[in-house]
Amino acid sequence: MQPREKQRKIADFLGLKKSIVAVLSMVILIGLGEKMAERFLPLYLIALGGGTFSIGLLNGLDNLLSALYSLPGGYASDRLGHKKALLLFNLVAMTGYAVVILFPYWQAVIVGAIFFISWTAISLPATMEMVAAVLPKNKRTMGVSVNSLVRRIPMALGPVIGGALIGVFGEKTGILIAFVVAFILAGVSLIIQQTMIDDAPIRQKEKASVKNGLALLTPQLRKLLVSDILVRFCEQIPYAFVVIWCVSINKITPLQFGLLTTIEMVTAVLVYIPVAYLADKSTKKPFVVTTFVFFMIFPLTLLVARSFGMMVIAFVIRGLKEFGEPTRKALIMDLAPDGRKAATFGIYYLIRDAIVSIAAFGGALLWDASTAKFIIDAIGRGHSLLPFFNAVTSPATNFVIAFGFGLAGTLYFAFFGQDLGYSPSLQPKPPV
Repeated sequence: MQPREKQRKIADFLGLKKSIVAVLSMVILIGLGEKMAERFLPLYLIALGGGTFSIGLLNGLDNLLSALYSLPGGYASDRLGHKKALLLFNLVAMTGYAVVILFPYWQAVIVGAIFFISWTAISLPATMEMVAAVLPKNKRTMGVSVNSLVRRIPMALGPVIGGALIGVFGEKTGILIAFVVAFILAGVSLIIQQTMIDDAPIRQKEKASVKNGLALLTPQLRKLLVSDILVRFCEQIPYAFVVIWCVSINKITPLQFGLLTTIEMVTAVLVYIPVAYLADKSTKKPFVVTTFVFFMIFPLTLLVARSFGMMVIAFVIRGLKEFGEPTRKALIMDLAPDGRKAATFGIYYLIRDAIVSIAAFGGALLWDASTAKFIIDAIGRGHSLLPFFNAVTSPATNFVIAFGFGLAGTLYFAFFGQDLGYSPSLQPKPPV
């Protein structure tokens, strides 16, 4: 077999069309800059004078904004085409980086995060719509998996580079340098995506609204959504405090934490392609259930991890939670109406992340009593409740309650989740 023919067969197997390659380049460049700094934002907030409340606020905003951005992100893709939509989303992220670079205050970090921290959420509908448009149905799980796999490369390398920068320059200067690099890489990504991506015809002219979007969610999608929400509670309750647990409480170094993240991402990368191949050839439900199980057991595993070696095991499990994540996204595409896939992604993630943002805010409340005191002082009443919060809040409470939500979500989908596509009678008529 000639080398060129072999390369073509590999590209066909992985679903690597020109537009897909451009998006993968974008994912690497933007992701590398983002993960060099974003993973250490809780430490940066503390270094700039923010406390536990600012960390909970950041994580809550991440989920809330992911929700709020998903719906306009989906409709922007349908109205502008995914090429112009991705241009807009890149410029929004670069604006956020610029705010953090120019104003080194924890309040400015929160403001800048409004622009950049939810880039993945706002760009996901456009990316998924492009995958659905470019690849046939029996290649969609592979296309989503390759995208997820490539996304893990910067997730693995970024924290290591960010941890090294912190080790050399300190928390404030090191993370600030990472944001400068993120701004530059986003600019390079913008040029690549606009040069290589082929835009699709603009089809959707309907006004973006929750009412219009809800009609796109078939009963099968709603069952997946309910279980997904419960499992994301499991993920987000402890999410922002994982770095605090590892670095501040159990005293591993930022570089070691970066290595743990690398281990997580390498684990995910190793399972993506074989799982995608099997999922495209069979039913998707078993793969989704399996990934929910790994979401569920991570908090308990991390709770007992008090050494670097034990944390390695915990982060391998965290990496395995990606086992069926691309399959879950491909299942949403299968269940979404043709011609409305970006909008369906948008409303799905709007509902999911808006609800899950409660868990992110609540994670700070469960971690220690300082957040409860802040809220009680703000409203000027309820101080009699402080002894209760002092007694029950702890990292263990945070992790155990997260596990409970994961168990509920896993069991719900195992019993009620479906592989079947939407019924033709429930499919909205495509726009003319």
